[in-house]
Amino acid sequence: MRIVVMSCRRHVTALGLAALAVTGVAACGSGTGTATDGSRRLAVSAAFYPLEYLVHRVGGDHVEVQGLTKPGGEPHDIELTPRQVGAMATADLVVYEKGFQPAVDQAVRQDAARQAFDVSPAADLSLVSTEDGHDHAGESASAHAAHAAVDPHFWLDPQRYAAVATAVADRLAALDPAHATAYRDNAAGLRADLTALDGQYRTGLASCRSKDLVTSHAAFGYLAQRYGLHQEGITGLDPEAEPNPAELAAVAAHVRAVGARTIYAETLVSPAVADTLARETGARVAVLDPIEGITSDSRGTDYLAVMRSNLQVLRSGQECS
Repeated sequence: MRIVVMSCRRHVTALGLAALAVTGVAACGSGTGTATDGSRRLAVSAAFYPLEYLVHRVGGDHVEVQGLTKPGGEPHDIELTPRQVGAMATADLVVYEKGFQPAVDQAVRQDAARQAFDVSPAADLSLVSTEDGHDHAGESASAHAAHAAVDPHFWLDPQRYAAVATAVADRLAALDPAHATAYRDNAAGLRADLTALDGQYRTGLASCRSKDLVTSHAAFGYLAQRYGLHQEGITGLDPEAEPNPAELAAVAAHVRAVGARTIYAETLVSPAVADTLARETGARVAVLDPIEGITSDSRGTDYLAVMRSNLQVLRSGQECS
């Protein structure tokens, strides 16, 4: 076991110390390797795949990234292991989205992370959805508030994702000024890729027979908002929720009313609800990936590839010319 003793910028609380005792990892951000220029790489914990991919792209050779959500895991309800809490306690930076993963929020609140960066402000989480995905028009303000929740899936909008890349580059540059130019250049490269992706979506979804997007999980609100679609989520923002018969009947009525011919299931959650709705309405089922993780079932090996695959799925499902 290698122990590196360094001065800490912040104290590690009992939670972090317990994790260190279990894992035997080095305290106080010792890092895990060196860059090609001989400098120590920053150790960064990224809460889930889109943030992990972004930090890899922006940090380049100067960071080592540990994802807190394993491939194929549902990020909404992960439970952190003592080893992961220990990694957070010793990392130079933890990149997360406040409110998306309660276990990560708890670890940050308990000071298991010496440096934590919440991307929510940069992502501009302005879209308010309903937990069950259905229309609550006409109910009281307090009742509506009980159903309402902020949509966390900003990365499905390339422009919001690009804004987060800039913010992460600035944070890495503040921690490691010697490589500030590299971080900002890497972020510029990622933003260029995302600008191109945005253009592909704008062109590809400009002329579609149907603008109504019926999804099992209401993860695509920002994408729909950006490209002129209207999302109807069967289970709302909770991918594990199951609609009751009345709710399912209401969505089925909506599908028939708007003439939607495709119901979108996703990769990390059972397609049972989408399959049921498709049988009820005569629609077909297609898979639209919210890119919460990359697995062997993903239609691409990284964020950009899966987003391009999603575009082709949408063009077919929405009957775009």
